[in-house]
Amino acid sequence: MTLHAGDYAEVIGDPISQSKSPSIHRYWLQQLGRVADYKACPVSADDLADYIAERRQDADWAGCNVTMPHKQAVMPLVDTLDGQAESIGAVNTIVPDGDGNLTGFNTDGAGFLEPLRADIAQRHLFRMARVMGTGGAARAIVRALADEGFTIVLSGRDPEKARALLDELDPGREHHVAPLSHFAQPTDFEFDDREGCLDLVVNASPLGMQGQPPLDFDFSHVPPGSIIYDIVTTPMETPFLQAARAKGFRNIDGLSMLIGQAAVAFEKFFGIAPPREENDVELRRMLTR
Repeated sequence: MTLHAGDYAEVIGDPISQSKSPSIHRYWLQQLGRVADYKACPVSADDLADYIAERRQDADWAGCNVTMPHKQAVMPLVDTLDGQAESIGAVNTIVPDGDGNLTGFNTDGAGFLEPLRADIAQRHLFRMARVMGTGGAARAIVRALADEGFTIVLSGRDPEKARALLDELDPGREHHVAPLSHFAQPTDFEFDDREGCLDLVVNASPLGMQGQPPLDFDFSHVPPGSIIYDIVTTPMETPFLQAARAKGFRNIDGLSMLIGQAAVAFEKFFGIAPPREENDVELRRMLTR
């Protein structure tokens, strides 16, 4: 799709004021000298269908990112689902084709894996991920990890929902579920030799986000050498990551996933890859001021 000066894209959700996406996309547009914009647009569940119908008719609209709580609700409102979005069962990016048709994509999985690519490129005897959360982002993360050969322990308030999600996204594989309360209590479990293994612990829930209670997690559940990953971006330095760093674990913050998924979406919206590499350092500095 060829875009023209004046095009704009958006991020929609409820709430949306905390989103860093406008700052990311506007930074890239400025670096590229593109005359375009990216906005945050609050859209309630009741207004979602009207929003999509209105934007279909807007020739200047280059598409939108979709965040909580609309990633699944928006699916029947688009005309086509990309294979990844269909398999995940959630949409986080919508792009028009110029003829009034909308395609739903999911860039969360690619964004989540971006900071792990060097690790995943290595060979391992075993890969295990403990994932907290069962929402739209968690769906993309579970699908991405399953595709990379991870055995997953999925934890949520409702273990039955977690089991249904695993059975839907990766049927037939030996994954496990646990209530969130399981990881809040200390354990005396002795981990076996983790040499040659890749272990992840991922907070894919809103817990720890500004306005939400913190993730109640006891680090006795974490194997030695694990990577701790928190997708929350506000604040970037969550109590979960602070505790992980204090205990000497390598950690990855939510900006890594946010920037990674935004880069994929940006190219779909504006027809050009965003400037990365050295610009990522300045972008992160700008976002954390």
